[in-house]
Formats: sequence, C-alpha cells, structure tokens
Amino acid sequence: MKLCNFKLDGKVRCGVLTDRGVVDITALGIAGSLDEVIAGDKASLARVEKVFSDTSLPVLDPEGLEFSNVTTPQKIVCVGLNYKKHAEETGGEPPKYIVFFSKFNDALAASGQPVELPEWQRCYDYEAELVIVMGKPAWNVPKEEALSYVFGYTCGNDLSARDSQFLSSQWLPGKSFPGFAPAGPWVVTRDSFDPGADNRITCAVNGAIVQDDVTSGMIFDCAEIVSSASKYFRLGPGDLIFTGTPAGVILGKPKGTRVWLKKGDEVRVTIQGIGTLVTPLV
Repeated sequence: MKLCNFKLDGKVRCGVLTDRGVVDITALGIAGSLDEVIAGDKASLARVEKVFSDTSLPVLDPEGLEFSNVTTPQKIVCVGLNYKKHAEETGGEPPKYIVFFSKFNDALAASGQPVELPEWQRCYDYEAELVIVMGKPAWNVPKEEALSYVFGYTCGNDLSARDSQFLSSQWLPGKSFPGFAPAGPWVVTRDSFDPGADNRITCAVNGAIVQDDVTSGMIFDCAEIVSSASKYFRLGPGDLIFTGTPAGVILGKPKGTRVWLKKGDEVRVTIQGIGTLVTPLV
C-alpha cells in the first residue's frame, strides 16, 4: 500500500494510491495525516485498506497533487558509507560499524518543494537513498525483531554541501541546511516492499542518470540499521532513517571534473516499487 500527505486548499490531507487514483482518506474521516495512520491501531489501518475495494469513492490525479512532508519526525537519522563502492569512491574503506549522523527537522522537504542553495557555498551534491519510516517506539530492539517496528519506506535525497561537511568529523555543518532532507512522496507499507531485494535505486540530474544501483547492495541492511540505531537513540513513530547512498556522487569524481549542483537543476530519486522524489533547486 502507498500513502502520501498532500495539500488541498492550504491544508494537509492524507491519501492512498489506488489503481484509479488517490483516495482522500481525510475526507472520509479516516486520518488527517500520515502521522495519524502510523499512530493508529490495526483497526484504523484496516479502514484504510478498505478504500481499495470501494470503486465508488472519488479519486484525485496523483500527477496534480501538491505533496507535503511525509511525516512530522522527532528525529532524522542518517547512515553514511553504506554501499561498498560509495565508500571506495570517496577514498575510504567500507566501515566495520554503522556510521550514524543526523539532520535537523527543518531540513525535511516534500517532493516538488523547491530547495534553496545558499550563495555562500558552492560544492552541492546529491545522494539518492532509501528511507525507513518508523512505525512505533523502538529502544534497544534486537535485529530479528527490528523490521516489525518499521511502518514503511520512502525515497530520500541526502543533499550535502561538501564545502562545509568536512569542517566537522560529524558532517553536520554540510548536511542540515533548510530543505536538505527531501523525502517522499509515497510511503510504501513494509508488507509491500522488501528492502533486501534488488530494488533499483537511481538518481537523475536534469534527466541524466548519475547513480544506479540496487537496495540489496547495502553493507548494513535495514534490520541491522534499526536495531543499532535503537541502541543509541529512542526512535519514535514517524522518525526517518536515511540508509546511505550508492556510488556516483559528485564528490567521488576526480578533482577538476566535478560539476556541482546549481540553481535551476532538478534532481529525481527513483526507487523501484516506491516512486520518484522530485527536488527543484533554486
């Protein structure tokens, strides 16, 4: 099942994608946002699933939606160097332990939302990523149970300002500009997506594919990421975990050949089985 948050008449609403189009479940009184769906019980989720069998319900064209932020997370946790070739292209060795860092909540951006590139930086880079959407509180959970705490998955782009990223060993200065964590537009429930399968993940800049891999190429899989993160951070419903990017980032190219992102570019992250995240840069 695919769900989204979108705006209608300036207000956030929640929708479910069906074969006919998007059903506005806020109009049906089921949930006002995806956060409410995630926080609901099995009975409320069953009400959401019933919309697939009711062909009398009006639908919206997904191409015409103005998407909103996927959730209202308390935490945006990120994983670095989680694909072997990406670690190598940036001059490092594949890590023995998961490399965690974070973004502030105001870095979150919706699909289609323009993201500003500040004038005082110049080395802007993309990072296509699978994003975990947490479904319930998680604190010190074992790996074998970790995915049961997940609500679903979405597309993400770990936008990075390389000028300032390496001023700190924690990377935070180059990772948390406003809008530098685009995610969405669709959240696919965990029963409809296997992150360990060969799901193609690509990044395209102005239509040209610059990253192309599969989610099964992660060094640390989603279960291990959730379990490990829950030992350091108390994760909650709606929290987001960016799981790392494949090879192909601008930073990994030889010096002198790097063409950094600029105003006017459009970045698209596509994950097979989920959808496409669109980020115009301004």
